Amino acid sequence: MSELRIRGEAPTRRPAVWTPDLLEKVEWRRRAADEPFRGVATSDGVQPGLFPLRGTGVDVTGVRGAAAEYLGALTAPELAEGRMPMDDVTRRHWANGARYFLRHGLLLEELDGRKRQLAMEVIRASLSDAGFAQVVDLMRLNLTIGELRGEEHLLNEWLYWFSVYGRPESADQPWGWQLDGHHVNVNCAFVGDQMVLTPTFLGAEPVVAEAGKYAGTTAFRREEAVGQELYSSLTGSQREKATLAETMPPELFAGAFRDNFELNYQGLPLGELTPSQRTTALELLGLYVDRAGDGHARVRQQEVEAHASDTYFGWAGEGGPDGVFYYRLHSPVILVEFEHMAGVMYANDVPTRRHIHTVVRTPNGNDYGADLLRRHHERHHRHGHGDPAHTA
Repeated sequence: MSELRIRGEAPTRRPAVWTPDLLEKVEWRRRAADEPFRGVATSDGVQPGLFPLRGTGVDVTGVRGAAAEYLGALTAPELAEGRMPMDDVTRRHWANGARYFLRHGLLLEELDGRKRQLAMEVIRASLSDAGFAQVVDLMRLNLTIGELRGEEHLLNEWLYWFSVYGRPESADQPWGWQLDGHHVNVNCAFVGDQMVLTPTFLGAEPVVAEAGKYAGTTAFRREEAVGQELYSSLTGSQREKATLAETMPPELFAGAFRDNFELNYQGLPLGELTPSQRTTALELLGLYVDRAGDGHARVRQQEVEAHASDTYFGWAGEGGPDGVFYYRLHSPVILVEFEHMAGVMYANDVPTRRHIHTVVRTPNGNDYGADLLRRHHERHHRHGHGDPAHTA
C-alpha cells in the first residue's frame, strides 16, 4: 500500500495569512464562476429546446416540507448565512478539493445535532436510498482519510457546507440546495415538480475503509465494474472507435469551475452496440441517474434514453481486471465522467484504484436547472428583474 502523503495539515481551514499565490487561486475560481453561464456544450454551441417546462407528476411536497422545517430551525444569523437567492453566484462556487476556497453556507460540523439531521433529511428526501447512502459513505470515507492522517479535525464526515437557495416554502417558486466539501458536491434544483441534480461531483480517496470508525465502507465498485464490463465486451473495431486517447487525462474535463466547458462528442455511438452491450451501457448510465429519488430518476432515465442514439461511450486507459482507466458517456442531455486518479492524500504519483473521481452534468445549459429557471422566468416573470438563469 502506498504511504500517506503528509505535507503539513490538510488545507481545509482558512489560512492566517493570505499569500499572493493563495489569492490568485481564489481569484481564478471567482472569475470562472462570474462568467455568464452557458453550460457545457460542443463547439457548435448550445443546442436549444432540450428541457421544456412540464409536469412530471412526482410528489415534491415531502422534500419541500423537509427544507422548510430545516430553515425554520435556524437562528436569524444562521438563516442569513445558510439561505441565498436562487440566482446567487455561490451556486457555482463548489469545489471537490479539501481546500477552503469560496466555501459558503452553513458548515454541518458547526450545527447542533438536530439542525444537522434536518439538513440531512433534505438531502435524503431528494435522493434515492442508494443515492443518499452513497453520499453518506463518501462523507464517512472523508473521516477515514482523516483518521489515517491523524487529522480528524480537518478531514471528517461533517466538514461539508450546506446551502439552501430560493423559497422551498412557496409551492410556485423554484428552489434548491447544495452540499459542498471534499469529494462531495451535489447541486439540486427544483422548478415546479421537475428536479435537476447536476452538477454532481462525487469522489473518494480511499474508496475502501480498511479500518477506523467506518471500516468496510466502499465506494464506486459498481461504477468501476460495469464500466469495465462494457469496455471488455467491445470488439476490436468498437474499441478503436471508443478509445479517446492513449493516455488518461490528468483530471476530469467537466469538473469544478468548468461550467462553460467546450467538449465535442467522441467515442463509440451507443447505436453501434449489440443489444446486450446496449443493456450494459444503460445499466451504467442508470448508476448515475438513479442517485435521484425514484420518481425523478424515472423521468431522467426517459430523457436520457430518448437520446440513446446520440450518446457516445469513450474510454482511455487499461482494460485488464486491475487496470486504471477513464470513461465518459456523453449525449445532448447528460455527461458522465469516471476516472481513477493519482494520489493526493496518498503518495502515489500515478493513478490507482484507490482514488476515484466522478462527475455528472446536464449539458446544453441545464446544469443547476438553469434552462428550466430561464423558462420559468419567461413564463411567470416576463416583466421581472432579470433572468436568474444567467447567474445560476
